[in-house]
Amino acid sequence: MALSDTEQLAQWVEDSQHIVVLTGAGISTESGIADFRSEDGLWRDETLMTSMSEGFLKMFPREFWQQFRDTFWVPEYLNAKPNPAHLLPAMWERRGKNIQIFTQNVDGLHQLAGSTKVWELHGNIRSAYCPRCRERYSMEDVIVRDVPRCSWMNIKGDICDSILYPGMVLFEQSIHHYIEAFDAVRHCDLLLIMGTSLSVDPVADLPNHRPHNTAKMVIVNLAPTYLDGEADLVIRGRVGEVLSQLLEP
Repeated sequence: MALSDTEQLAQWVEDSQHIVVLTGAGISTESGIADFRSEDGLWRDETLMTSMSEGFLKMFPREFWQQFRDTFWVPEYLNAKPNPAHLLPAMWERRGKNIQIFTQNVDGLHQLAGSTKVWELHGNIRSAYCPRCRERYSMEDVIVRDVPRCSWMNIKGDICDSILYPGMVLFEQSIHHYIEAFDAVRHCDLLLIMGTSLSVDPVADLPNHRPHNTAKMVIVNLAPTYLDGEADLVIRGRVGEVLSQLLEP
């Protein structure tokens, strides 16, 4: 009897030693978080895009941080819970599988689901850092301040006092962990792409560096991607709904 698509995916996971999972906004929408580039996405608002840039932060820090709080430090993000698309890789990891997750999402839901090997390519909304001394802060440390500033003190007692940056990658900044993602994809034997349209470089190009002769590539997404014709398996649908079939009771 032929395996269903989800059964085939489960079998390849069982047979694989180095699994790379690449995720995008399509898995977080099922947790109630708006995406960025759809017809109703956040980045359709060009004014918001402009205000979420490093240049705007430098020139107008008070306005930047007000907009950032109003956009990201809201219940939609802060109260979101992991769905099966987050829970399944964490379950595979608990069962001993080597799972590396590279996510374009900034919500931290992979970690909340229990995954420990998560690289956030676009950073995280729940943290902040000082661009001068690199001191890091949690959201709770800075959320009440109109313009959060670095409180690090040197041995002379001088306080840094630089304006903090959010942990999320801003426009005009480079993504994080690209080298790690590139290396992981090059050495994987299963590449699972979930909830991303693969439309934004440089992340969109990562799957092209997989070992074509030895690595399986599976795409689970609601809309087509430019790599569907090269994938070993394409499962069209809402990612959380599709993968819920594989979660243990």
